[in-house]
Amino acid sequence: MKNHYSNSFKSAFTMLELVFVIVVLGIIASLAMPRLDRDLTQEAADTVLSDIRYTQHMALADFRQSFTEPKWQMSFWKINFEGCSDNGIFIGIGSDKDYEGDTDKVEAATDPANGLPMFWQNTSACEDGGDNTVSENIFLTRKFGVTAVAGTGGCNGLKHIGFDHLGRPHVSFSATTSPTYSSYMNATCTFTFTMSNGDTFAIDIEPETGYASIVGQAGS
Repeated sequence: MKNHYSNSFKSAFTMLELVFVIVVLGIIASLAMPRLDRDLTQEAADTVLSDIRYTQHMALADFRQSFTEPKWQMSFWKINFEGCSDNGIFIGIGSDKDYEGDTDKVEAATDPANGLPMFWQNTSACEDGGDNTVSENIFLTRKFGVTAVAGTGGCNGLKHIGFDHLGRPHVSFSATTSPTYSSYMNATCTFTFTMSNGDTFAIDIEPETGYASIVGQAGS
């Protein structure tokens, strides 16, 4: 007669092994958390850089200069980092095509990711990510935790920049009595963004070429 006793034995973790696994998982989790924070900052930097380059691309593709129009500088394609009524920050991209002094929803750029306008009103809250008629990707505070934006250098004190039909950066879009390039940016502009965890990242935009890059990341 065969003895089947040995076949009924089943192996299992000991209590010590289970405790060891839990401790290891806890260590891995604690190491991963700072990495997640850095990734969020990097994602925010990549998004802002992409949006600045997209604005310049729109300026190159859509010739907005009408030199017989006294207000032609108002129609530059520009990107704004604006505040919401609830202290959030959003990105707006557009061209004041009707020269009324402001960019309307119909004048806003379309987000290539979802086909929705990159537009919001600074008198409205941002915490809900818009009203489903605009791109949710523009809400920097809600999506990434960006809490502040500051311009220095060629865009000192500003939170916007625009580009002409040659891709050159400009910092003023006021109406003029005659065509002028007094709005041309003649020094490197640096936009510095502060995250809710205290981290920062910065974007440089060069004069003449309008080339934008993440500070400290060569080749970005």
